[in-house]
Amino acid sequence: QVQLQESGPGLVKPSQTLSLTCTVSGGSITTNSYYWGWIRRSPGEGLEWMGAIDWRGNTYYNPSLKSRTSISRDTSKNQFTLQLSSVTPEDTAVYYCASGTRGYVYWGQGTQVAVSS
Repeated sequence: QVQLQESGPGLVKPSQTLSLTCTVSGGSITTNSYYWGWIRRSPGEGLEWMGAIDWRGNTYYNPSLKSRTSISRDTSKNQFTLQLSSVTPEDTAVYYCASGTRGYVYWGQGTQVAVSS
């Protein structure tokens, strides 16, 4: 059973870069056909897919966030990371990492991030 755990700061100041890490256990991030994604839910909003990295290391981004988003991985640590630059209070959300092949089957518990000065 694949398990994911998000980690990172709970508070980020406006204009700074938000960095979150997802640590994976019970499976490898290089397992064939798996995608490893970041999704967020802002207060009062639905889920928003931010982007993903696949088992080969290829990255995919939501066009609306692409200019501010970077996803990378560390295969030695079995982790993948989200960086979101130039954050504003509108980036306040619960951030989830998730994985799967044809859909996101495995989810982390989510981590709350607030953007505030």
